[in-house]
Amino acid sequence: MAFSPRFLDEVKNRVGLAEVVGRRVRLIKKGREHSGLCPFHNEKSPSFTVNEEKGFYHCFGCGEHGSVFDFVMKTDNMSFPEAVERLANEAGMEIPVETPEERQRQERAKGLYDVMEAAAIYFEKMLRMPEGKGALDYLIDRGISEASIKHFRLGFAADSRGGLKAALSREGISDQMMVEAGLLIQPDDPSRSPYDRFRGRVMFPISDRQGRVIAFGGRILGEGEPKYLNSPETPLFHKGYNLYALKDAVEAARTTNTILVTEGYTDVIALHQAGFKHAVAPLGTALTEDQIQLMWRVVSEPILCFDGDAAGQKAAGRAAERALPILKPDKSLNFVTMPEGEDPDSLIKARGAPAIDTVLAQAVHLSEIIWRLETHGHRLETPEDRAGLEKRLRDAAKRIGDETVQRHYFNTFKSRLWDEFRKNQPQTPSQTRGRRYAPSVQMAEKSGVSSKIDTIWIQQAILVATLIYHPKLFDALGEQLGSLEFTAPELDKLRQEVLKTLASSPGLEIQALRDHLEDTGFSELLNGLLSRQVINHANFARPDEHSDVARKGWEQTLRLFRRNQLLEEIRAVEEELAENPTREAFELLKALKQTATEKEDAEEDLSSFGDAKSA
Repeated sequence: MAFSPRFLDEVKNRVGLAEVVGRRVRLIKKGREHSGLCPFHNEKSPSFTVNEEKGFYHCFGCGEHGSVFDFVMKTDNMSFPEAVERLANEAGMEIPVETPEERQRQERAKGLYDVMEAAAIYFEKMLRMPEGKGALDYLIDRGISEASIKHFRLGFAADSRGGLKAALSREGISDQMMVEAGLLIQPDDPSRSPYDRFRGRVMFPISDRQGRVIAFGGRILGEGEPKYLNSPETPLFHKGYNLYALKDAVEAARTTNTILVTEGYTDVIALHQAGFKHAVAPLGTALTEDQIQLMWRVVSEPILCFDGDAAGQKAAGRAAERALPILKPDKSLNFVTMPEGEDPDSLIKARGAPAIDTVLAQAVHLSEIIWRLETHGHRLETPEDRAGLEKRLRDAAKRIGDETVQRHYFNTFKSRLWDEFRKNQPQTPSQTRGRRYAPSVQMAEKSGVSSKIDTIWIQQAILVATLIYHPKLFDALGEQLGSLEFTAPELDKLRQEVLKTLASSPGLEIQALRDHLEDTGFSELLNGLLSRQVINHANFARPDEHSDVARKGWEQTLRLFRRNQLLEEIRAVEEELAENPTREAFELLKALKQTATEKEDAEEDLSSFGDAKSA
């Protein structure tokens, strides 16, 4: 069976080479590539690499190489059609029926790229013509530079029903091809001639990952609706699966380890001009599941930037709800909200690029957005309020397809729900007098050290506080602290800010680090985190303690923290097993308990080794 190149490209884009290979090979990401032990020959050191961007794997030891289809064919002993069919089914794609009409359509599709390129060239020329002066003035007034106009190939469609049609006809392109490419509109009455779709608009070419023009977005000049008009669905263009400027953003995204998602074309261009070249935008629709997964092939946690208005908040909510079912380990989203009435373009014009950095520093995780969606407009004062919120959060977590991610979300929600509910309980003056430290520390004092939730919070606080008081330990401890999963959102934000600051400013002194953290909104948390109530749990964290002592204490706290996290996971799975006894839950509980036993044995061995060494 023959498959069109476009269909094969779409399958490869949707399934992801690293994900398919990762089922057979334990891959480690190194820069733009992944590496691991070759599955085609025995080796002790990895010589097998996967390049997701270029779409191929290669072994420098045995020479095996190929695409995702080759990998499935060789590892599962399949023919090429069988491999394509399996991967297409995994991607939720229908196998095209091979008919004479389908083969003819595929041949026409090859020529559509030439049609779209010819249209892009025509629009670019029209921008420089006298009739394009208004469009050029509009772009310049918007702050778009001449370099950006050329780089993004911006153009102009004259307010004419047949300007593009006539120009492309002179190049031998038929009306039917232009209709199929989405450039002309065919009236319902077949006796009437087709006419230009884009009229009186500034034109933004939309490219695929190979840089080929596949569609256009047009912004009307002056009054009129719709303000933005995009190409319709065509054999080349599926708007729910493409992103504006993705090809330009990929390299910068791999360097910054994130992608910025904005709402409009001009926002993307303004961000690129300001140095944020990892910005993209959806194409006239809310962010789709396919677009999210497309970005996950490049980075683990894209940042969604929405306008600071009601529509922007609604868009953020829709994106969060669409992301939940497809979440995977190490794949999520972060969100930032522009100041009210601003978008990235206007914010850069008003306050410059540093304002964008400030906004991005306030990014919150997807779990925080879900929390806000489920708590907005609801009380949290009574047991009934708490029960209602718990049900809504449980229902939200159940929408997550991956069981491991689902369990961690529910545990996080339960921990935070308990925290918030306790904060809303009435307290006597004697209980609250003189307390100036964080709410979770208050919980620890009231509930006692036996509370696992409080213990975990204190341990997280100690891990962060030690590094704040001993920033010179960053090289030794930073990577371990960065790999942890904190359940307390406020501590997790502080942890990320500390790591980011020390990574970008080696040798930073304690006071300079504290000043920076206070300036970035962590003043209240620091007053509690570095208070006597926390430090009394860990004298080794004090700034006057020797760094070797601080490091040993930190590492011991890390072991206890990981053990408590594991015990919390065991408790959560036991509860789940009691409510819904399944074989999967039983096997998971068995595996977790085995891990806990192994950790106990390892710690006993380590303790015995230390005793023998000291003796």
